Amino acid sequence: MHLIHVYGKKYERGSNWSEPEVLELLQIWSDVPVQTELVTCLRNQHVFNRIASTLRQKGINRTGDQCREKIKKLKLEYKQKTLRSARYYELMERAQSNRSAATSGSTLPLWGGTVTNQATGLQGSEAPGHPPRVGEMLEIKTEVMSSDDEAAGPPEMIYEFGPVDEDDEGAAEHKHAGPNTEEITEMDGEQGNTHVICSPSDCSDQNMTGSSGAGVSPATAPMAMREGGSHGDQEGGSGSFHQRKRRRVGRGGEGVLSNALAGYLSWQQTAEERFLALEEARMQQEARAEERREQQEERRAKQERDHEFRLMSMLTRVLSSSRGTEDQSASTSRETFPVPSTSQTLLSCLLPNSAKTVPSMLWGDQTAQYSPYLSRRGNSMRLHQGILQEGYNQYHANKHDENSNPHGIINFGTSENKLCFDLLQKRLMRPDMLHIEPAFLQYPDWKGHSVLQEEVAKFLSDYCRSPKPLKPENVVVMNGCGAVFSALAATLCDSEDAILIPSPFYGVITEDVGLYSTVKLHHVPLYSQPTGSDVRPFQLTVEKLENSLKEAKKEGLNIKALILLNPHNPLGDVYSSEELISFLQFAKMHKLHVIVDEIYMLSVFNETDTFCSVLSLDGLPDPQRTHVMWGVSKEFAMAGIRLGMVYSENGDLVQALDQLGYFHGVPGPTQYQMVQLLRDRDWLNSEFLPENRHRLREAHSFMIEELKKLDIPFLHRSAGFFIWADLSKYLKEKTFAEELSLWRCFLKHKVLLSCGQAFSCVSPGWFRIIFTDRLHKLQLGVQRINISQFL
Repeated sequence: MHLIHVYGKKYERGSNWSEPEVLELLQIWSDVPVQTELVTCLRNQHVFNRIASTLRQKGINRTGDQCREKIKKLKLEYKQKTLRSARYYELMERAQSNRSAATSGSTLPLWGGTVTNQATGLQGSEAPGHPPRVGEMLEIKTEVMSSDDEAAGPPEMIYEFGPVDEDDEGAAEHKHAGPNTEEITEMDGEQGNTHVICSPSDCSDQNMTGSSGAGVSPATAPMAMREGGSHGDQEGGSGSFHQRKRRRVGRGGEGVLSNALAGYLSWQQTAEERFLALEEARMQQEARAEERREQQEERRAKQERDHEFRLMSMLTRVLSSSRGTEDQSASTSRETFPVPSTSQTLLSCLLPNSAKTVPSMLWGDQTAQYSPYLSRRGNSMRLHQGILQEGYNQYHANKHDENSNPHGIINFGTSENKLCFDLLQKRLMRPDMLHIEPAFLQYPDWKGHSVLQEEVAKFLSDYCRSPKPLKPENVVVMNGCGAVFSALAATLCDSEDAILIPSPFYGVITEDVGLYSTVKLHHVPLYSQPTGSDVRPFQLTVEKLENSLKEAKKEGLNIKALILLNPHNPLGDVYSSEELISFLQFAKMHKLHVIVDEIYMLSVFNETDTFCSVLSLDGLPDPQRTHVMWGVSKEFAMAGIRLGMVYSENGDLVQALDQLGYFHGVPGPTQYQMVQLLRDRDWLNSEFLPENRHRLREAHSFMIEELKKLDIPFLHRSAGFFIWADLSKYLKEKTFAEELSLWRCFLKHKVLLSCGQAFSCVSPGWFRIIFTDRLHKLQLGVQRINISQFL
């Protein structure tokens, strides 16, 4: 138990108190007799000892020191207005009121005593614990003390009230020339000298030392004089003495006592305030110490992460060297496994058996440490942070701003459209956007308000060129396409099932389908060099889908669905209607669901290219297993407004998604604003969409020209916000470890890109570069890329 020093004595801090114990302590402490005695006595330890005794009778085992310390802390909390129960404040106010009454001099009972004589059974004398009336004598007795008793400490002064005889009174008047005279009586004997010193306040040294309750104050009840000898022993004994001092309490003495008591009370209040200030300073010092400890812990954790990353890089390089550099020709396409899979194996060896669920990419700086406080699923979520999330976190902590932070990070890694804020700001500030109805503030249909479902169905029917109007009841609205991916994985797959997906692909889909549902992604690898019937790099064919499906079955995986990104992220490919039909027929043959993400469908900015939506096909091969996703974060440059949707003709799936909509709902006012935007076709067709495509085209043209100047190969596509570029010439050796080092080099020079392993690309050196930002930031970012390659 911790101890603190107060006035040279150690006091133990009160241990933890429950709320009922605190209220019981305050109930006793706030009583009138207790407050009266605390005000009038010089030392109050005996009062708290009696409070502790009363608490023990009630089943609360506390010491007097613990009660004292707890009361001080409660007074400090009351002064700082700490939030506590109403009963706590009621008792504290009661104590303040009773203390004020005791200080004002009102006749109040002491703890254990009463005001009237009848209560104590005393006739003709004052009740114990009260000062004498005017005209009575205040007798101060000392015990008989021999030389053998001197080692035990100074003599104990005993106060006695009552009448005295005239001889004693005369002796007292003769002995005292004034009320403030200090008397020193010396008696020399054969065995030594004895001194008794009385201070002006008539309090002996014994009364002024300690706080154990042994001392007696003038306001306490009269005590019997300890037997240590007789009066006759004073005259005849050689080593003992007996002294009696009497003083008449008159009108003048009453004023002196009042002044002394007032001075003491003032000193006591000052001391309490000083103690509260010291206690508050101590608490602040402890808070600062805790903050320093947390900072040291963070530095230690960072050092551990750096060490483990260096170890991981060394192991990866050793394995890569043993495997040899990857041949980019098609002949080694399926013989060479990507380095991320090897890294995943290494991490699984380092982790406990319960935490071996890791992403299929290098973890960057993440420390693979299993937490005993989390479940296996919780540890899997905690350890699932990949390179995309790590880069975004660093960017978010150090964003570039030409005024406040010109040396911050330029973000070429996060797919956001930052070109059309002026258009959106103007439209969102119109009066028709500022409208509230009661229905918007109440629980909605979890699939979305019916008016939003209707507008989404009309919008998709028009812009996807559906051969027939889409049905509003088949539309489900959620808070973002990530939530839609998660909900579809949960409703279409069981735990540990798998979904086919061509790689490279948008890496966050791994978390979307895996964090909640533990659904795995089985990659269909696409290569930078065309092979067989391929006519372009990274081309997806039915043959590649068939091969990957066979390999998944050999591995014991149960494939339930296929994910298609159209337009593709990060490649920028737009599938033709013939390609889409072939993919859908493949899925129908194997009874696979097809999830088609068309979130970039309106971001095809080249007029010669045509986007073909799955919803535009006349007669789907398997409409019950075909589900189309779309959202507003890309097309409307509203990544911060989380609103995504899925259209499916499968009524069972819609009902299942309706159950999950409770966890992924969209606020009513947000749904209303989206209704207004989707309904305003004049603004969309004549102002926003044409201008958005124009700005996308200009930004894309600037970026590809800069890449040409740097002699960087890239895929020339006209959809999305990104360019898939080959930076492998900057790698010292073609390994994923070197790719990660290059990514960190860019980040060190304050430009964020997305490396290929974050998208599960099988060839090291590819990066995704976002170009949808203002021109001056694009120029600055390209300069930083150019500088990084020489360092």
